[in-house]
Amino acid sequence: MYVCFMIEIAALRALVAVEQQGSVVAASEAMGFSPSAVSQQIKKLEKQSGVTVLERHGRGVLLTDRGMALAEYGRRILGELEELQATLLADPAKPSGVLRLVAFSTACRGLVGPMLGKLGTAQAVAVGSSAAAGSGHGGSSSGLEIRVVAEDPREAVQRVATGEADLGVVHNWHSVPLVIPENMVHENLCLDTADVLLNSAHPLAGRTAVEPSDLVDESWISTPAGAICNEALLAILAGLGRVPDIRVYDPDFSTHIAMVQQGVAVALVPRLGRPELPAGVVAVPVVNPMQQRQVGIVYRKTMTASPSIRHVVRLLQDVAAGLEVG
Repeated sequence: MYVCFMIEIAALRALVAVEQQGSVVAASEAMGFSPSAVSQQIKKLEKQSGVTVLERHGRGVLLTDRGMALAEYGRRILGELEELQATLLADPAKPSGVLRLVAFSTACRGLVGPMLGKLGTAQAVAVGSSAAAGSGHGGSSSGLEIRVVAEDPREAVQRVATGEADLGVVHNWHSVPLVIPENMVHENLCLDTADVLLNSAHPLAGRTAVEPSDLVDESWISTPAGAICNEALLAILAGLGRVPDIRVYDPDFSTHIAMVQQGVAVALVPRLGRPELPAGVVAVPVVNPMQQRQVGIVYRKTMTASPSIRHVVRLLQDVAAGLEVG
């Protein structure tokens, strides 16, 4: 006797989200639904498949063996569906739809902003050309909408890996490697150099370069503990057996610049997205070793041939090629 059942994609997507996020609540936040809606999809999946996929564990839930097996199949099915939608069902000459992009804040300013400007110009030209020609077809980017969220690289990688975002702009300090999951592609964009910012009255302000040994007794302002740029700062003095004397923690590099201007601290600030320095603040390169981070793009392998992904990647590459941050 054969038993035939139909599993809905929405229910399968809910199970995969619970597996990836670790709970129904976290899955609902990632999917933009209420927890009850996700729970309903899970119940529907259990009814459709005839197996229990979740079991209560304390205040949370765990996937059963059958649930884990179904989630594994689900990831493959959803990946193939995404690849189908991104390639065979997409017009290669006309990128379109909504592309969710996540990038760290200085990349938002230095890369994503100019890229959106290029995209907007292309859209305006495409619309104008279409109107002049009397055609209903726009240019290569006229149907593409990009939504941007600012996140640190680790969070960006997680969002892209789990399908919460489509494209990520990330950075990778050589001293603090960024782990890229196997289901993702990583492409380099540019090298971004970080300088030490000093008050112009500082004894080192007139130097053409400084070494880590010159900085052991400085007071610092840093990004929050655990952030990649904070870890990169710690790595500068690690070889000397010292820990930076961090007096101020703040995620915004604009605050770092303001503190340096007041003579409160020194700061390690990358060039990408850095505004013009105010009077009283100078940037001095760090050498032996140079402080550089590799800026790149990540996306899922299933989206490799997506016209929208390829179009935005090319625009970002064009912007990066014109930067002087290395």
